[in-house]
This record gives sequence, C-alpha cells and structure tokens, in this order.
Amino acid sequence: MGEGTARTTCPYCGVGCGVVAQADGRAMRVSGDEAHPANAGRLCSKGSALGSTVGLEGRLLAPAIGARQASWREATALVARRFSETIDRHGPDSVAFYVSGQLLTEDYYAANKLMKGFIGSGNIDTNSRLCMASAVTAHKLAFGADLVPGCYEDLDLADLVVFSGHNAAWTHPVLFRRMEAARARGQRHVVLDPRRTDTAEVADLHLALAPQTDVRLWNGLLADLLRRGAVDRGYIAAHLAGFAEVMAALAAEDQSLHAVARDCGVAEADLATFFRWFAETPRTVSLFSMGANQSTQGVAKGLAILNAHLATGRIGKPGACPFSITGQPNAMGGRETGGMATTLAAHMDFDAAARARLARFWGAQRVAERPGLMAVEMFDAVADGRIKAIWIMATNPVVSLPDAGRVREALAGCPFVVVSDCMAATDTMAFAHVKLPALAWGEKDGTVTNSERRISRQRAVMPPPGEARADWRIIADVASAMGHGEAFGWRSPAQVFREWARLTAYENIDRPLNLGPLAALSPDAYDALEPVQWPVTGSGGTARLFADGRFATPDGRARMQPLRSAGPAVAVDAAYPLALNTGRVRDHWHTLTRTGLAPELCRHTPEPFVEVHPADAEAVGIADGALTRVQTAQGEAVVIAQLSDRQRPGDLFMPMHWTAAFAPSGRANPLVGACVDARSGQPEFKHTPARIRPYRETWRGFFLAREGWAAPAGLDLIWRRIPQTGCQLHEFAGRGDEREREALRLALARGATAAPLRFEDVSAGVLREAHLAGERLDRVMFTTTQGALPPRDWLVELFAAEALGAQDRAALLIGRAPGRIVQAGPMVCACLGVRAQRIAAAIAEGADSLEAIGESTGAGSNCGSCRPEIARLLKAPTGAEVRHAA
Repeated sequence: MGEGTARTTCPYCGVGCGVVAQADGRAMRVSGDEAHPANAGRLCSKGSALGSTVGLEGRLLAPAIGARQASWREATALVARRFSETIDRHGPDSVAFYVSGQLLTEDYYAANKLMKGFIGSGNIDTNSRLCMASAVTAHKLAFGADLVPGCYEDLDLADLVVFSGHNAAWTHPVLFRRMEAARARGQRHVVLDPRRTDTAEVADLHLALAPQTDVRLWNGLLADLLRRGAVDRGYIAAHLAGFAEVMAALAAEDQSLHAVARDCGVAEADLATFFRWFAETPRTVSLFSMGANQSTQGVAKGLAILNAHLATGRIGKPGACPFSITGQPNAMGGRETGGMATTLAAHMDFDAAARARLARFWGAQRVAERPGLMAVEMFDAVADGRIKAIWIMATNPVVSLPDAGRVREALAGCPFVVVSDCMAATDTMAFAHVKLPALAWGEKDGTVTNSERRISRQRAVMPPPGEARADWRIIADVASAMGHGEAFGWRSPAQVFREWARLTAYENIDRPLNLGPLAALSPDAYDALEPVQWPVTGSGGTARLFADGRFATPDGRARMQPLRSAGPAVAVDAAYPLALNTGRVRDHWHTLTRTGLAPELCRHTPEPFVEVHPADAEAVGIADGALTRVQTAQGEAVVIAQLSDRQRPGDLFMPMHWTAAFAPSGRANPLVGACVDARSGQPEFKHTPARIRPYRETWRGFFLAREGWAAPAGLDLIWRRIPQTGCQLHEFAGRGDEREREALRLALARGATAAPLRFEDVSAGVLREAHLAGERLDRVMFTTTQGALPPRDWLVELFAAEALGAQDRAALLIGRAPGRIVQAGPMVCACLGVRAQRIAAAIAEGADSLEAIGESTGAGSNCGSCRPEIARLLKAPTGAEVRHAA
C-alpha cells in the first residue's frame, strides 16, 4: 500500500466488508478489498460512498465545557472529578456509560474495564441492546454462551435460506449479492416478514405473517417436522436436553397446518410449501435479524428458530445453521468485551468465580457484583434521578431509543452529561455539559468483529483532525484522572488489543471465546493482522462452531426451550387501530450523522415517509404523496404517505433515521412505546398501536441554499432538509395563511445583498424568489397554495454554474427548466444517478434482464444494492406507475 492508502474495514453493517481507502488530504477514494473474505471486493451503496463522508463538515474538533472551548486537561479533569464525586456521594450505580457498536473493540474494552472493574458498577450498556440483545439471550439459553455458530460460506453452500424478519437486500446487501450467485445454481429463498420487502419481492416464497406470530409459525414448523419424522433422533439423544419439554409445550396447542396458517394470517398452501422445503433440505440456513429481535417476544422468536435447527441437527455443518446477523460493524466486539450490562468481559457472567478471575487479571478491587441497567432502564433511571452522571459514547439515543421524547427530557434534567462523538451537533450532543471530540472512521485504528466472528482491522488513513482523540485514549485519560492510571497506561491500540486477547485466554478451560495466539502480537504484526475468526487456535481461525456436537453448557448439551406463542405487548384498539413498525432504508445508516453527508445516499429515499396499505389510507382520506400525521400514545410525526400493497392491511412502516437537523417532524422513535422483552431488555420497535390522519396543509414550498438552514422559531411548519451536490434542499409545508408564508420568506431572505428575482401570482398562490451573490445563484424559494411545484434537479444544477445567463434567470421566474424535460421520478440507482423512468424506458426498448438494464443504463452494475428494485420494475406490467415501494 502506498502513502495515504490502507486496507481497512467498512464502518456500517455487521457484514464487515474490507475496504481499500486512499486519502489525499481530506479527499478519499474507496474500493472493495478483493482480499477480504467477507466481501471479496464488493461494496454496497453506503460503503461505496464513504469518500463523501470524511470531510470536516459538522465535526467536533476540540473539547468543550458548556458553550466554551476547553483544553483536554481541563475537560478530562472535570469529567473525572464529577464522576468521582457522584460515586462518593451516591455509590457506583449512580453513574452510567451508554456506548455503541460504532466503537472499536479496543474502545469497548477500555470502557467496560473502567466501569465494571474500577468504578464497580454494571451500568454500561450499548446500543446493540436495541438490535441484537434478544439473539444474545437466546444463544446463552440454548448454547450456554453468546455464540454464532455459522459463517458466510454457509450462505454460499445452503440449498435453502430462510430470512426471518431480515430484509437483507437493504440491510446487508453484500451478503445478499453472494446469495444471488447461489440462487443461480438453485438455492431457494423463503422470507418471513409482514412486509413485502425487496428481499421478499425476489424470493421463491414470501410468508407475510401477521405481526407477532413468528413463534407460532416456528413451533408449527417443529411440530410438522415431528409428524414427518424429519427430526434427527440420534442427534437429539446425543447432544440435546429439553426435547421432551418442547414436545409437551407443542402438544398444548393445535399444531395442525390449518390452525397455524389461520393464526399467522398466511395461505395454508404457502405454509405447507415452506414446511416441506425445510423438511426436505438438510442444507438450510435461517437468518434472523432485527425484524425478529426487536420485539417483546424477541428471545422466544430466536429460540424457536434455534429449536428447529437443533432438532434437525442443522448446526455446525457446512451450509446448515441458525445465523443471527448483526446490524452494526462492531456489535459483536461489544458483546465479546462486556459492553452489554448483562455480561462481564470475555463472555463471563457475574458469578463469583468470574468476578474473582477478572479482579486478579485487572488488579481491580471493585469488580461489579451484578448486571447493570439495560438501555431503556438506564434512561428511566436518568429520568427519575437514580443515575446522576452519564457518559454517552458514539451514539445518539435522543433519536434512536424508543419513546425518544422521554429520553430527551431525561437528559435535560440530568445533573452531568458527557458526550464523546465525532460530530458537533447531534440531537444528543445538545444536552452535553462536556463535549469530547472523538476520531471518526478513516482516522481510527483498531479492530472490529463481524457477524461471522471475524476480527478485522480498521486502520487510519488520515491523521486526526483538530484535537480529536481515539475513544480508548479518552477513556484511559479519564480513568487515570480518577486515580486508576496504572491499569490504563496503554500507549497504543495494539497494547489494548493484546491485553484483551490475554484476558480471553486467562484461566480459560472451556470458554469458546479465545484469542490466545493473538496476545503476543508485536506492533508490526498487529498492524498487519489479517481477518481471522475466533476461536483462534495455533493453526488459525475457526469457521464453524459445534461441529463436534458439543456446546458451551456444563454437560456439553444444547438446551431446547419450550415456547408458547403470545400476542403483542400492547394491542391495537379503536383509538389506535393500526400497528406501527419501524426500520431502515436502503442507503441510510442510523441517525444520518454519516450518510447525511453524502448527497448520493439521499437520492433513493430523500425524506421520511409512512408506508400504508391503500385500503387503510382510503378509510381516512389520505392520498399517495400527501403529508400525513402518524399518532401514537407517545407522540406524533408528520411525513409523506407512500401507499403500497407491499404493506399488510392494518400495519404501518416508518424509517427511523431522521433527526431534528434533517426533519424534526419526521422522527419515528418518539412514537414508539418503551415495551421491552422481559429477558433481553430489547425494545419492541415493530408493533406500536397507531393511527393516521391527513395533515391538510394550506401551502407548500421548497427552499434551496448553499448551506443547511433551520426554520425560525414561532412558525408552525413541517420541514425537512435533503442534502444535494453543492447545496441543501429544504421542503416546507404549513397550515397558516399568507402571513406565515411571508414570515418565512423574510427569514429566508435575511442576509441577502441584492434585490431578488421575483415572480408572484396572488390569484394562483404562487411565489418564486431567487437571490444571487454576484452572478452565482445563492438561494431560491418556490411556494404555492395550489397546484404542483416544479422538479428540483434543474435548480440544483444551477448552483454549480459560475454565472447565470439570461435564459437561466428567466427560467427561475417561469418555474421550469429551459428547453428540456427534467426527470423527477424516484431514484433507483444511487451510485450512478439512474431514475426509474430511465430504467422503464430501457425495458420498453427491449432490455429484459438485470444485465441488459446494466448495459443500457448502468443501473445495478456498481454496488448492486438496487438490483432487487430493478427486478421488480422488470416484473411490473407494461405502463405501470413507476414509484418506490420502500
């Protein structure tokens, strides 16, 4: 690798793709690392756009106390003093850390060591609690430890892949591309999901099961396997416990095909097909992700999947395993190091022997005696005053937690809030008493663990900007200031990693998590570390666990768990007759702090929406594309309605990404109730009773400017910001009269240096106003009280012009692009900017395959994330309306 070039790992989902990054100052080019086994050179749309997200726009570059900049020495001393004083006065459980799957393993280890080893509390939890905690609990109950048995090669080898609440085409597109190749040789796909997602759209079978009926369906499958004699009695006798109890639980319900199909809301013939395929296909992988985990029944759903695989012996074998897919780049590393409140480091629990072992290894006197508060509990404790000081690292809980309005109130009342992050203006940072600047991707140096237990290096390709520091170092400096310097005297991430690896091997007789051979890595060997799967042995990594049928339980047997199906924690009723489901979109990530910097990633889904079945929309008078109020007992949002029969009647879907900086009225999680799984503490994001109503705005408009802008206080406006190349698009709507529009116009014109170009038609309710800075376009505003607004793309292009000609100025007043038709339909291929109309035109001209579309338009030929959507357009009737079905 040349200077400014590094092989590193993508910071997005749990696939853990290898990236080759080449930096020139703050400019960066990225490509897939062909030598990395997770992706073999492939990248999705988000990974391909990483170079657009590494600028310094919005970065926190120096520590701050309140509103003033401070030195590291002063900020560190204040954090250490306030935490120490709080612990002295109120005990160790009065403080907490809330951390993130965005941290590297070295960062996670440092934070866990400080909280659980030297502060002496279990109160450190991670945002992985929101996505994978139920799978963790299911693994521990069934396997004896949090162990993912499979590997990505199993996805290549499987003859049947079951996606349980997993829209892999959007959330893990690189893995989905691998499975596309397997389908070419005959691999079948079955999708279990209430929504007809892009993954479901191209599957061999989609079971659009009713919400919260997953356990019923998997129990029904197991009962069917028993009837067919398709369970492995020899494997059960040799390697499992609890089988008799499971059979007794199954017998307590009607497991007939008819009854299961009725209860799950699926066609009996389709259910029979799924049961038969599963029974007849030894090489089966069942992928489960947030659609299964994010539920008050998340643990039961995971266990039901594990039961089916255990009873058939489909585990620890090539092409056969239950496979929990993580959502974050280092969710697994956090689980390993004790980043969750319910475990100690290295997969140890809070038993006396494990606590004594950690005390010896760390030289610690105050190892936590019991599990700490899980995420929702933690912020409840902040709200009621039990937690008086909290440190939030690399995450944005004011947006991402359920009942997010209550989280906002809790932090507003907390005596001491510390936030360490790379970004200066997240929704959570607004509540920080101390702000600590952390390194971002491209500057960090350490390791992450992906969904198949593969440890990979994230390497720095750019120097730290400003005064930003590595998270492990920030934690170590605070620990030293609290009097624990001897235990936190690391000088490099390699030293942290070696200590972590030594801990996994320390007094380790039978714990599968073991990195022992990596504990002696030299600095050069750490720098050169190649991807490796744990457990690590003298001969290298381990692809599959449980190949010998021995599990991490005292007797070596896996534990099957009896399960009963149950309804939602809160049922819909007459006041809230619909069920709100939240999730992700294809090209965005978490709370937009990274992908919101890349205009190309804002093209496919430019603004928040609610997906609703046409029958539900018609019942309350909502039209496609109309602004819609979504209300729950917790809050209200106003978003665009997308009518789609891909949504089950009675169900709604909203994406969770938008924040106060992008769409304050479009935030989803303030609507979500804070119900959690009793065993895992994972919140229920998939079923909140809700209702919808038309918003009924009186006027609409948009505003384009070179910089981002927020609506002035005192105006009752719905607005959202959509990053563009060279400018920012702001969409507005209001329910006021002409005075409201005029107040907004005056606010937008503030600071202009010359009289605007202006057109107004009072009778039609139309206003167009453009401001120039010299000869260049500086800002433009269009509003209307009736009729359509023009496409925005041609206006965006004008911001790139060095000078506006007479024709362009006239076009601004006329309200349409001069001399050409502008495509305004939905973007399909974010990488190459290909819209749906262009693909439809190619199909009309004879392009009849994904390959032909790629040759004609380029769409689908880069990262491939849009291929399922292109496939849907290929299947659509000729002349059908072209639009997204998100």
